[in-house]
Order: sequence, then structure tokens, then C-alpha cells
Amino acid sequence: ATEDEQKRKNMLTSAGAVRMWARKSLAQGMISSAARMGAARGMASMEAYEDFGKHVFSGTVADEYLKKHGASGDILNDPTWTQTHADTVAAAVLDWAVDNGANVFCHWFQPMAASGVRHGQTGQVQNMMMKFNSKGEPEFDFKGKDLIKGETDGSSYPNGGLRATHTAGGYLAIDTSSPIFLRGDTIFVPSAFVSYYGAALDEKTPLLRANAALDKHGTRLLKQLGLDTNGGLRANIGLEQEIFLVPRDAYYKRPDLQLTGRTVIGRDAPRGQEMCDHYMAPLSSATPALACMQEIQDECWKMGIPLKTRHREVAPGQFEFAPLFGSNTTQIDQNIWVMQIIEEVAPRHGLAALLQEKPFNDVNGSGKHNNWSMATADGVQLLAPNAINEATGNDDAFAVIMAAVVAAVDTHGDLMRMAIASPGNDFRLGACEAPPAIVSTYLGDDMTFYLEHFKDGKGKGAYNPGVKTLDLGTREVLPFTVPAEDRNRTSPFPYGGARFEFRAVGSSQNVSMVNTVLNTAVAEKFAEFADRIDAGEDALTIAKETLEKHWRVIFNGDNYCEEAQAMLTERGIWRIDSGVEAIHTITSEKNTTLFEKMHVLTKEECEAREIILHDHYTGTVEMEAGCLIDMINQHIIPSVKSAGLGPLADLEAAVGTIKSAMAEIHAAESSYKKAQLARVLRLETMIDIRAVCDAAEEVVPANLWTLATYKELLFLDSHVDAAESENHFY
Repeated sequence: ATEDEQKRKNMLTSAGAVRMWARKSLAQGMISSAARMGAARGMASMEAYEDFGKHVFSGTVADEYLKKHGASGDILNDPTWTQTHADTVAAAVLDWAVDNGANVFCHWFQPMAASGVRHGQTGQVQNMMMKFNSKGEPEFDFKGKDLIKGETDGSSYPNGGLRATHTAGGYLAIDTSSPIFLRGDTIFVPSAFVSYYGAALDEKTPLLRANAALDKHGTRLLKQLGLDTNGGLRANIGLEQEIFLVPRDAYYKRPDLQLTGRTVIGRDAPRGQEMCDHYMAPLSSATPALACMQEIQDECWKMGIPLKTRHREVAPGQFEFAPLFGSNTTQIDQNIWVMQIIEEVAPRHGLAALLQEKPFNDVNGSGKHNNWSMATADGVQLLAPNAINEATGNDDAFAVIMAAVVAAVDTHGDLMRMAIASPGNDFRLGACEAPPAIVSTYLGDDMTFYLEHFKDGKGKGAYNPGVKTLDLGTREVLPFTVPAEDRNRTSPFPYGGARFEFRAVGSSQNVSMVNTVLNTAVAEKFAEFADRIDAGEDALTIAKETLEKHWRVIFNGDNYCEEAQAMLTERGIWRIDSGVEAIHTITSEKNTTLFEKMHVLTKEECEAREIILHDHYTGTVEMEAGCLIDMINQHIIPSVKSAGLGPLADLEAAVGTIKSAMAEIHAAESSYKKAQLARVLRLETMIDIRAVCDAAEEVVPANLWTLATYKELLFLDSHVDAAESENHFY
């Protein structure tokens, strides 16, 4: 071996060296490529990004392989390919798989109540794309029938009574709205998961139905407003993903983090987020966090996930990723993969990733802002005033659409609250990091002024968003323009120009239910408007009356202000402080009627989901309570005894208190009652016991305290040995 080859072999003994060598090779390759081309700006070459989407079967990738079989990527645009070209697509997928080192496939589906407990939040059975011939020799075998549907046991997933062990069939059908993708040696086929009788056993199926409802009724309304869409209507979303990264060795010293994703005890460190020093601070190369985030982005990039943004968040140890927006089914599938990849990449860098909404007390928790919009198939944005008015030739089209959305929020704020009732959001909503559990919408002063004049007949014409100029009084920074409206981070559902941002969504959630609710609620209002217009009423009159009726839900002020919260509550805005009670609203007569009318969920499916969500809540609390008992018995009491000081008697009594509460939960007859009792245990009893545990931590000497502390968990910059720098500049 040459000296250079030997150096390379030595370097490849560490993951860090692998990344360093790859970057050096990439840089050298780009420089040599530029030299060959005689280019002056070689670093602008896109050659380094040619792997984007290589592992997703869509676009040019699908087109290349389908052409080998006499078809093209265009056939994937029509869902009926599953009936007309299934074998052709399967053959192309097999070729693509083999060329990329894959020989396994699975139908990839999303069981209910998976957040916080199920790794990856999905279900799958992986099968080799092979069979053995009559000579006992292996050969590839992957047909259209294998690709488009499958069958599995449906009784062992949360089903709320929709299935039983003696009626256990679960059926899988490919979701043609979200592309097939590849990771490692496996092809993943996004699929819906239903019972033998078609009942939805998953998160995806209701969303697809809600998409159909929005498409149907939105298309009707747009035609009445002057736009005959070609290809229908779809909802787009963009999902911001917040996480914590903590040292893995400290993570292993926290049974609560390992088993529940949050700390059920823990004294605050002397430093928190009071100096706002972590937010958007530089991503330091002296800790593993930056390299971890880079590798996460690299993996996502190959799978066609445009994970564009990364930065530090507010709390110590907190970070965020954000992609470009896209269709809701694709974005949700991609976000689920992002969460799984985050959890799997972090250990390679000596880290543990925490996706739970509130891992730590007294610092910000994590959310997943759901930026929601609507557009026609050819890209006309319904919530962009100029675009929709121009497309319809109707200056009032935007106002009519906004009236429907405002009415949907006011009417179905309870369902919006239900959709974000994840267990972790118990500790987050209204805690100056997420909006309170009062569902209003922020439109901004300009938009509010416009709609108010529209409804009152004081003005007519298009809405033109204002801008203002900022002049800093310097020569170096010239005056520049900014939107006239500021950001309202306290609102649950603010309008942000061409989109609404559902800010209260929890970080660990599969957001299918969130978007099912948004689409269904708005589809209902679109249908009501369209029905009334069909009956001879005027669209403007309908919109004005609707805004007048639902104007109360618009609030542009500070949602954290207690006086404002009292005022909104008096107005009759939906306010449900308890996540358990919010879940219960899915089976109210109003809501089951809505879902059945829009053909999204049957009454039985709604009832099953209430049971599943309440059981998920109770199960989460039981795990947390069990961890607290073990930590008191196995760590805190021994530490207190070794130190000879601390609240020993109170700690011993606390164990009995928790066990009694858990016994009461187990004795309750319904899932709803169990969840109500679990909430009391979690938000009252366990919080009181936490104070006792934290008091013990305060007085026990550090060398006798066996659990990782907040100081050790939260401050990567201070408590992780500086890694060998991998940043090289050429």
C-alpha cells in the first residue's frame, strides 16, 4: 500500500475520520471538477448534492427505472396505476432496490397512540423480495400484488375495540400520495392500515379521507368564486421539529428519561434559560451536536427529505430542524422518518435525543409547529390574497375563504384542542413556550381591519398586505422593508401570510390527527358555503354573516395575559385546560356528526379513538409513576441514607402514596375514568412528591447522588469533553 492509502486506512478507524475524509475528498473533487470546466466559481457546483432523493422512488429516479419497463414516471400521478400498471411499477422498484443494495420490502404504516413509546412510530413486517425455485436456488420475486397490498395481525395494535383476537385481520394498501422510499437494505411502502370491514386502525386513513373532503368541497367553492381547478385542491404543511440532545452517559443514569422520555424528578441547575443565551447561538464544533445534526441532514437528504434549517432553540440542550413545506401526507411520512433518524443517529455521537414535549422542568419544552395552507394542484395558494383573487378574477375570493377558516376555528376549537392533547403537552400549553389551551386565532391588525370593513360593508376590494420601512440611521445598513404585521408567538393559530401556523402541536406527535381536524373542519365550512350558494344565496353575504357570527374567535393580543384569558373565556371561546377532557370531546354529538358528514370517521371510529388516546395517556402516566417508585427506592433513599440527611420519612411515605393511586386507576371501570385519575396522579400527587425528591437532591453531597443531574444533562458545551475538530477549510 502507498503511504496515502495507509493513512486513509488509519483514518477510517473512527467515525469522525470518515466524515473528515469525505469532506476533504468532496472539496478536492469539486475543485478538480471546476478546474476541468475552467470555471471560476467551482464551489457553486451542485455536484455535491446529486444524491438528493436518490433513495425515494419519485421524479427523475422513478422515471429512469420505469422507462426501462416501457412506462414513465407520469403514470405515478394517477392512483389507478395500482390497477393498470402494478406489475410494471413493481418491476421498476425491484430494479431500483437492487441497484441500491436493497433486497427487502415492507408495507410501512402508522398505528395509533405510538408517540413517546413506539420507536419510529410505525409498524412493518420486512420480507425479502425473493423466492426459491424448484432447484432450491434463490431468485428475485416481487410482483404488483406484493407491492399494492398486504395483510397482518391487527389485534395487537391499539384499536379501541375495533378488532379482537378472534377477528384479527389487518389489511394494508399502498398510499399513492406518498412515495416509496429506501433505507439500508429495505424498501418502505407507505400504506393505509384498516380492518376487514374497512375501519381505520391507523393515523393515515382518516387524513386521506379528510384530504378528499377538503378537495371535494373546496373545489366546489372555488368554482363558484370563479376558479375551475384542474386537478383539485390539497393541503400543504411544513413541520418544525424541536428536540433535546443530551450526553448519552448521563442519559443512562436517568431511568425516567430512558423509559418515559422526561424527567419525573430533578432539581433545577443554577443556570437555566434566563439569559436567553442558547437561542440561535453558534452550533459549536467542540461538542458532538453539530456533527450529529449534519449526519441527520445527510441521511434525510438521500431520502428526499429537504431538511433545510438547523439551529439551537431556547432551552439549554434544545435544537430544531425545519424542512421545506409539501403535501400533508408526504410531510407527515417524512417527519416520522426525521424523528426516527434523529433517535438512531444521536447514539453514534454519544448523545441521546429526546423528542418528548417536556423532558425538563422549568425550561422550555419542545413543539412541532404545523404550518398549514391550501393550494390548487397547479400551485394557486388559497390563503395568499393576491394569488387567489387573481386566479379567480374575484377581489372578494380571499375574504370568503378566510371567513370559512375563521368559522371553522370558532366552531371546532374543541377538536383542535383534542388533536394536540398528547401526554407531554400537559406540561407545556400556556407555559410561556406554547399558547394556552384557549383556541383563538391571530390575524394581525391589517388583516383584521380589512375583514372587519368587509363584514360591515365599509370597504370593498382586494386585501393588500402592508409593509413598513425600517431606517436604522446608518450609512452601512440601508433602509429596508418588513411586513406590517409582527409575529404573535402566543396565539394557537396565527395567520402568517399564505398560511396558518398551529403552534400548540407537541414535538413527539404524529400530526395526522391535527391535519385531519383542520381539513375536516374547513371542508365542512366550504361545503356549507357551497350549498348555500347553490341554493341561490350570495357568496359575499354568506361570508359577511359568517364573520359577524364568529368574530369573537379573532384575538390579536397577548394570549399569556391572564386578563385576556379571562376575557376570551367569557366570550365563549373554546377553552379545555385538561388534555383528558379534550380527548373526550371527539365523541360529542357535534363532532361525530361532523366526521360522519364529511366521511372521515364513523361514530364507532371516534369512540375507538377516545379509548385509545385515554389508554395512551394512562399508560404514559403509569410508566412515569413506576419509574418514580424505582428511582426513590433504588437511588434517592439509598443516597439519603448514605448522606445521613434529607427527607427520608417523606420519601418512604411517597412510595405508598403512588402505589395507592395506581391501584385506584387500575380499579376504575372505563378508560375515561382511568385517564382522569391518572391526570390527578401526574399533575398533583407526583408534582408534590417531586418537590420532596428535589429537596433531597439539594442536600445530598454530589458524590453520593447516583442520578444524573440537570447540570450534567442540559449543558453540552460545559459537560462534554471537546471532540477532535472535524472542520477543515480548504
